Amino acid sequence: MPRLRFSDLILFENEDYIAINKPAFVATLDDRNDPVSILSLARGYMEDAQVCHRLDKGTSGVLIIAKNPEAYRGLSMQFESRRVKKEYHAICDGIHDFKDLPINLPIYTTGKGTVKIDQRQGKEAYSEATTLEVYQRHSLVSCKPVTGRMHQVRIHLSSMGAPITSDETYGGKPLYLSELKKHYNLKKWEEELPIIKRPALHARKLSFALMNGEMTTAEALYPKDFAVAVKQLKKYA
Repeated sequence: MPRLRFSDLILFENEDYIAINKPAFVATLDDRNDPVSILSLARGYMEDAQVCHRLDKGTSGVLIIAKNPEAYRGLSMQFESRRVKKEYHAICDGIHDFKDLPINLPIYTTGKGTVKIDQRQGKEAYSEATTLEVYQRHSLVSCKPVTGRMHQVRIHLSSMGAPITSDETYGGKPLYLSELKKHYNLKKWEEELPIIKRPALHARKLSFALMNGEMTTAEALYPKDFAVAVKQLKKYA
């Protein structure tokens, strides 16, 4: 991956907050296995920066960073009281016709870096799903998580029979051009690579209140890999 410049990721900035479009394959917080994280990049840009929430390493999209402790507290309280509105876009395996589908399934963290639905031990988790586009064997789905559990969108969509494409942890299958394009010819000895090499999940929008009470919405365009996957699915639909 080419060297990341934090300033290139910025969608919006004021005296309290920075909204960025997080690239996939970069951890949100410092990780001993990764030399670069969003937190380390943000602190190189502004010493007191604090990340207000997390996105999985493989997930791209809107991430909010506070520039001072008061702003961090203010947004933390909004997350706690569920006043922050989040919208994710996911490419899902299968054809689905969701219209504000409520998904109310409790999530239990296994301790192995994954989660499962567990009616007895799980914590309350609520999402809503709406189909945006349908292709040949896939769907583009909007998912709005109200709670903020680990891997919530991934496990909730999978539980509805709509696992996220390339999310093998929760039942998603890789997306290959040979499955979409008739008479696709792979050269002898050539190994076909998937169109998208991560769970096809993107944090599209996030709305929250600024310190003066004014509401704002940060929106992140699809990164190249997600945009290419959508383009190919449309082309061969």
